[in-house]
Amino acid sequence: MSNKEKATKISWLTLAFMAFSTVWGFGNITNGFVYFNGPQVIFSWIFMFVLYFIPYALMVGELGSAFKNEGGGVSSWLHQTTNAKLAYYAGWTYWACHITYIASKGSGFLKALSWAVFRNAETYDSFPTRYIQLATFCILLLGCYIASLGLNPLKKLLTAAGTCTFVMSLLYIVMMFAAPAINPTAEYVHANLSFSSLIPNFNVTYFTSLSILVFAVGGCEKISPYVNKVENPSKGFPRGMITLAVMVVTCAILGTLAMSRMFDPAVINASAESFNAYVANSSYWAFQKLGQYYHVGDLFMIIYALCNVISQLAVLILSIDAPLRMLLDNEHTKQFIPQALHKVNAHGVHSNGIKMVAVLSGSIILAQSFVPGAAAVLRQLTKLNSVCMPMRYLWVFAAYIALRNAYDTIPAEYRFVKNQAVAKFFGGWCFAVTAVCCVLGMYDKDPFTFALNVITPVVLTVLGFILPALAKREQTAAKK
Repeated sequence: MSNKEKATKISWLTLAFMAFSTVWGFGNITNGFVYFNGPQVIFSWIFMFVLYFIPYALMVGELGSAFKNEGGGVSSWLHQTTNAKLAYYAGWTYWACHITYIASKGSGFLKALSWAVFRNAETYDSFPTRYIQLATFCILLLGCYIASLGLNPLKKLLTAAGTCTFVMSLLYIVMMFAAPAINPTAEYVHANLSFSSLIPNFNVTYFTSLSILVFAVGGCEKISPYVNKVENPSKGFPRGMITLAVMVVTCAILGTLAMSRMFDPAVINASAESFNAYVANSSYWAFQKLGQYYHVGDLFMIIYALCNVISQLAVLILSIDAPLRMLLDNEHTKQFIPQALHKVNAHGVHSNGIKMVAVLSGSIILAQSFVPGAAAVLRQLTKLNSVCMPMRYLWVFAAYIALRNAYDTIPAEYRFVKNQAVAKFFGGWCFAVTAVCCVLGMYDKDPFTFALNVITPVVLTVLGFILPALAKREQTAAKK
């Protein structure tokens, strides 16, 4: 390998950090803490990492090793191991899942902006829900407009700002552990961390919340297009995935222990209003308390909120553009999509595709105008995303099982395990865990949230079946 080629390669450690910033964020720590009764989530994190995330990451490593020259990710893996139609459904699912995610980014933007300006949770929650949702819809339209301009330099700048939020999340853990030594007289929660107290209550609420953890640890397949850019990919890529798993495990457990010194689960679960407030505001309260421990007032919270303002807008724009390109730019699956959606504007952007995003995500936003309270909307979106987003992981495990079925015809420089039965078991196990958690996660005590959790994935799935039928009718008419 020439020096020039070496200069363009990335190390396995760099890959691990890239994947970490894609998979993990401070919101995963706070959501786990709030939904799973504080430090009791440690048990669930360990269970999820050992029996789900580590096999998941290593399976992605094997898929990446087998298809290191493919740049399309899951869709390409399905095309190589099965057929073009399944590749289309994988691409469609990946795009459709982002519809709910996009709907949540405008709310996240407004919440972060409110904290940066007013420095409290009450002001945002005091606004009528319909006004908040109309403002959120306007943010969506702004994001669609910016995405339609194809402003790649702006996207890179915004992504860099989002990385600042990620760095702030790591700093929180370090500074929170140091706080008692620096300010021992401050008020801290003395959590019970005995083994018996960490065992969760395995009730309906527990099992219907597991989708939150599946959503938190998924997404490492996004890094698959970089396989062929890693030094010695057969060894470097799986090593990076193993390192990613170790980093996520460490961050989740340490972050939970840090939060257990700040927040009392009994207060979080005191009422439905209190629970909704913590789901919507716990990350800002965490940085606000951290500033109080270090005698700098709201400084840390304001920095975090401002970073999050830009990060939420960045993710909104990228989530509108990138999944759409993955769906519509795939030459192998164009035959299943009506020609109207392939329309490209002067900036090289799929303009009709963006309009479809605006209609579908906008419908979710406007439907939530009837939800009582802005905090309840954010809780609802968190649960809806935990149901819809993991659906895309199902295709990763389907691709892995298909790869192992083609063990003799599709070589891979790295294998998760050599034994075929064990490999297929883990592929099927992870598929089943994901599917069951998505279905159970649909349940909610609030009837409107329950209905939204069921109707949204059904509508998006049905639409995915309708488009190939429309494309076929279009092709038949063209032939006549």
